[in-house]
Amino acid sequence: MVALALRILQAIPALAQSVPFLSALGPVYFHLFLVGWVTQLIFGVVFWMFPKFSMERPRRSENLGWVTFWFLTTGLVIRVIAEPMNSLEPGSTWGWLLVLSALLQWLAGMGFVINSWVRVKAK
Repeated sequence: MVALALRILQAIPALAQSVPFLSALGPVYFHLFLVGWVTQLIFGVVFWMFPKFSMERPRRSENLGWVTFWFLTTGLVIRVIAEPMNSLEPGSTWGWLLVLSALLQWLAGMGFVINSWVRVKAK
């Protein structure tokens, strides 16, 4: 919802011209939509619907699933804050927060693959 509301604000010409900061939020919109909605949806569907790992642990590691969720979400929140701030103050500490954000999201992706791969590979 936040991604779509942001995109609507960016599409209003009078508002976009009077609030130049809105143009710096283009990458934020993209990440909110792609990571915050699409990627979370894919991860959730795979976690819930893919073949069972075993009868005792149908989704393999539920703890790893939660870690994946929180790493992805935390990385997204950090990016939403750091991305526009870094565009306003390039070369500052905000850039390092973007690196942290990317690292958390990458780790979430790796956790997702580790937790899901054995459920779909040929046995």
